[in-house]
Amino acid sequence: MEHKKAQQKIEDIISDVENKNAVSQSLIEQLKDLRTYAVEAKQPVVAKALRLASEHIEENESFIIPIPTDEPLEGEEDDVQLITGVESFVYFMNLIKNSKNKINLEELREYNRLMDL
Repeated sequence: MEHKKAQQKIEDIISDVENKNAVSQSLIEQLKDLRTYAVEAKQPVVAKALRLASEHIEENESFIIPIPTDEPLEGEEDDVQLITGVESFVYFMNLIKNSKNKINLEELREYNRLMDL
């Protein structure tokens, strides 16, 4: 998202989550507000991601979606750690912040898929 106010909101959300070391229900309204910028900028993947994230946090009182990763190599399945919560949410918000990047957009699609299950 390129809008200056949206970028500042993203920074504020990331800072708040990192300082509290928690993803809480207080983020729901902030995500909904941020979604309006994505809709205005005609970024449907980002808008959907923000909507799904706010709904997910409301339902689960946390962010329990793992960071999308490449498929593990054969024999490495046991070594894979699912990173959820604060780390995953901060990663998610950084993808939104830099959503013009094609790889970030693909990862947002994967987050959308995981949240929409």
